[in-house]
Amino acid sequence: MNWDWGFVAENLPLLLDGLKITVFATILGSLVALVVGLVLALLRRSSVRAVQLAATAVVEFIRSTPLLVQLYFLFFVLPALGLTLPALATGVIGLGLHYAAYMSEVYRAGIDGVPRGQWEACTALSLPRRKVWADVILPQAIPRVLPALGNYIIAMFKDTPLLSAITVGEMLLAAKTVGSETFRYLEPITMVGLLFLVVSILAAVPLRVLERRFGH
Repeated sequence: MNWDWGFVAENLPLLLDGLKITVFATILGSLVALVVGLVLALLRRSSVRAVQLAATAVVEFIRSTPLLVQLYFLFFVLPALGLTLPALATGVIGLGLHYAAYMSEVYRAGIDGVPRGQWEACTALSLPRRKVWADVILPQAIPRVLPALGNYIIAMFKDTPLLSAITVGEMLLAAKTVGSETFRYLEPITMVGLLFLVVSILAAVPLRVLERRFGH
């Protein structure tokens, strides 16, 4: 099969529409993961043992099961239990929760990296717990882990093709649609790979800046 640039030009707008959905799902999923991941990390440091164990169990369960299985459960099983969500919302939630489990470990490493003297100083000053976290610990912990968090966001972007399995119209589903209608898969699948490559490289640039700034 020969490469057809005319075929590429004809179908590129459809793939770019899929790219918009891919990026949109990544952005929303990242927001979910960043927030939920931080919550899980804080819950794992709770003074209540039951809360610690519950948060740890959630993190380990999510990390130990495949993302595709989790997406299938949210999209196909939850409706049987009375909860039906649109495909895109399901994909965003699935991506967000899956990566929140990994990001919680990144946050935890950042928090553990705060010097013990900072905690002792907060205790000596009798600072309220909320103030300790908001004004002392998290401002020191989060900047250190920004590069790692960014890497997970890029990984999430590259996992969005899994959303095609639950009918989200991202790039891979657009390419498969073109291929099934024209019986040409060379161009659309190759273009999807190239678009992922280009966007991932562009997204890595600010990550390198963060690593130089906070990686020391």
